[in-house]
Amino acid sequence: MARYTGPKNRICRIFGEPILGSGKSLSKNSNPPGQHGPNRRRKAPSEYAIQLKEKQKAKYTYGLLEKQFANTYVEASRLKGATGENLIKLLEARLDNAVYRMGFAPTRPAARQLVSHKHMMVNGHTVNIPSYSLKPGDVIEFKPKSKANNLVAGMVRPKNTRITWVDFNETNMVGTYIAHPDRDSVPENIKEQLIVELYSK
Repeated sequence: MARYTGPKNRICRIFGEPILGSGKSLSKNSNPPGQHGPNRRRKAPSEYAIQLKEKQKAKYTYGLLEKQFANTYVEASRLKGATGENLIKLLEARLDNAVYRMGFAPTRPAARQLVSHKHMMVNGHTVNIPSYSLKPGDVIEFKPKSKANNLVAGMVRPKNTRITWVDFNETNMVGTYIAHPDRDSVPENIKEQLIVELYSK
């Protein structure tokens, strides 16, 4: 399976949430995609279907493929503590996600592109691996050449004040990954326990 490049609105309608983009179009049409629209008879989803949908939501939210997500879950299950919470922490520690959280890019796909095109440095070294796992204290910034590029620098947005586990200096355009976040502080509406139940079968 290749990375999804289709309409973002379709994914938002499947889950009924703006997990990709702003979700403005949901106000016009929030019905799930498919023939007959809202009049289509839909049977109650099974327990497996509910768990699978939650896993798919997490995959699309963080931009992972199936194998990447499964490997991340395996890694989370090996760590001490609740597997579901460990999974969210590992997803939040990805470099592309941190670049998005800090405000270097307006979306996760844009953040992934910045990383893969070698615009970002971690602790003074260029890193072009979006899945690179950050540690508390890691410093993220643009390469000097990229910082001088108006198109790249123009993507910077103010950091969301609710995101407290990363810091961003807008003047110097330097971010710091302060700590792994607590589950309660991560705003994504993901029921990670359903994902754990799915993989535990």
